[in-house]
Amino acid sequence: MRITRRRLLEAGGVALAGASLPRLSGPALAQAAEVHGLSTFGELALPPDFPHFAYVNPKAPKGGYITLQIRSGSGNQTFDTFNTLNIYVLQGDGAAGMDACFDSLMAGSGDEPGALYGLLAKSVAISPDKLTYRFRLRPEARFHDGSRVTAADVAFSMTILKTKGHPSYRLILNELVSATAEGEEIVVVQLSPKRGRDLHLIVAGLPVFSEAYWSTRNFEASTLEPPLGSGPYKVGRFEQGRFIEFERLPDYWGRDLPVNIGTNNFDRWRWEYFRDRQVAFEAFKAGIITFQEEYTSRIWATGYDFPAINEGKVKKESLPSTAPTRSQGWYFNLRRDAFKDIRIRDALNLCFDFEWTNKNIIFGSYTRMTSFFENSDSKAAGKPSPEELKLLEPFRGKVPDEVFGDPWLPPVSDGSGSDRALLRKADELFRAAGCKREGNVLKLPDGKPFEIEFLDFSAALQPHTQPFQANLKRLGINATSRIVDAAQYQRRLQEFDFDIASMALGGSSIPSDTLRIIYGSEAAKTRGSRNVVGIADPAIDAMIERIGQAQSYAEVVVAAKCLDRLLRAGRYWIPMWWNPNEWLAFWDMFDRPQTKPKYSSGAPGIWWYDAEKAKRIGKA
Repeated sequence: MRITRRRLLEAGGVALAGASLPRLSGPALAQAAEVHGLSTFGELALPPDFPHFAYVNPKAPKGGYITLQIRSGSGNQTFDTFNTLNIYVLQGDGAAGMDACFDSLMAGSGDEPGALYGLLAKSVAISPDKLTYRFRLRPEARFHDGSRVTAADVAFSMTILKTKGHPSYRLILNELVSATAEGEEIVVVQLSPKRGRDLHLIVAGLPVFSEAYWSTRNFEASTLEPPLGSGPYKVGRFEQGRFIEFERLPDYWGRDLPVNIGTNNFDRWRWEYFRDRQVAFEAFKAGIITFQEEYTSRIWATGYDFPAINEGKVKKESLPSTAPTRSQGWYFNLRRDAFKDIRIRDALNLCFDFEWTNKNIIFGSYTRMTSFFENSDSKAAGKPSPEELKLLEPFRGKVPDEVFGDPWLPPVSDGSGSDRALLRKADELFRAAGCKREGNVLKLPDGKPFEIEFLDFSAALQPHTQPFQANLKRLGINATSRIVDAAQYQRRLQEFDFDIASMALGGSSIPSDTLRIIYGSEAAKTRGSRNVVGIADPAIDAMIERIGQAQSYAEVVVAAKCLDRLLRAGRYWIPMWWNPNEWLAFWDMFDRPQTKPKYSSGAPGIWWYDAEKAKRIGKA
């Protein structure tokens, strides 16, 4: 699978845009120079005649297979089951890998964040005000049934995602005014003057569907009928909730395009589903799964000692992570009365002993997460710069004073597992917030016992959560865990039916105003949105808009640092930890380019199957 701009299913939606605006078309736009790609800032790094991305092997052999499990999801995808092949709507639990079946107008580069190059579209003309984009389609583009991909299909796709797609799309496309076809080759996209800086990139990265196919089907419904696409793969065999395979199309129309050279190398991708992480690891040891990215420190430290790895059949690698990491933590649901007072959220942070956890549970492998933009230029540090203060000053007196000083950092314990000084401070904060202790029970200001349910879809974090809960119980809080299946977990998040849930949010080399679907006020009111916390703060909304309107990377960084300060000051989470390395394990049946992309490992999207290696280890 090629490296593309990630499908934007990261969050929820809002109401649609208003009436259409006049659009620039006809001679004015038709005479505009056409370019071979789009970027956030400045010029594209690659010329129109670039042969392929620098990090691929253009002569990579095609063939073989790879088997893996879903490790990150978006939209309606869940980790332990699936019951629909339509991942672009709210209904159902979407299958892994489905985006490989669909092409987009343009595709991204792993070396160049904020840039896209032609895929379905061979060029685009841009109006001077950057509100109108005239994409010219490649006449050779075809759906899997041989029918032509037309401008009408592109316009239909944008419109239906905006009106009937997952809440993610409905919010992201709020400022898409219209998409119209001019003949078969030209689609004209009109954006609102209120558009975010990167909306043109989002639009160019959307999946394109067949209008004829969906004219006889309900786009919003769950379905196990493989949809018609135009991408390099099509759905093969699958068994609902157990596995799904994708078959490479040797006659794929776009196989020789520069954005595709050296990618899509496996004949077959297979995604396996397991409800238990340990069972999944046993499947990897047995060779049922052939590639995996490891996220569990205990398994990484102690689990990779089995015959296949000792015999050299399985390889294990740790690669430095160059990409911004997602903000992983226990997130509060601010819709619950118990968490509305920031002093209570602050106190709960004091009860988690990361130092003890890192030493005794996770083998010292991790670093404490402190920022919502960890491992990136957008992480705030020290006191605000003059540029940051300029953005923050209008909100002085309306946001915590600490926003104007050093950014909040989580407490550092003595490593005992139950730091008495920190617990004493937490108790003082609870009392200051109006809580009272009666015997061994801490009661909220309304007199109800303080009870917290930690929601998760896996028991993997229980060794980390239970010592935390023990500290809470020492202060009179009845803290329990509720482990549900991944589908129910997702439903409860969509309905905002939880107290505290573990999640990983965000993560982008160049933050954009799509952050509104995670932290924006409108998303907080939208069922199914990724603003599960319920953050609704005008200052945060304003910083997200500044990020979206920034005209340079430096401006983005300044606004993002301000946003980081505001989010950290809000105590919306109890930050967990992050890994400065990517942990990869795989059966020694693959090969890869010598150069990796600047902003990812490239694994396994630009790897390929090595028949001789596979034969040597009995996996041919």
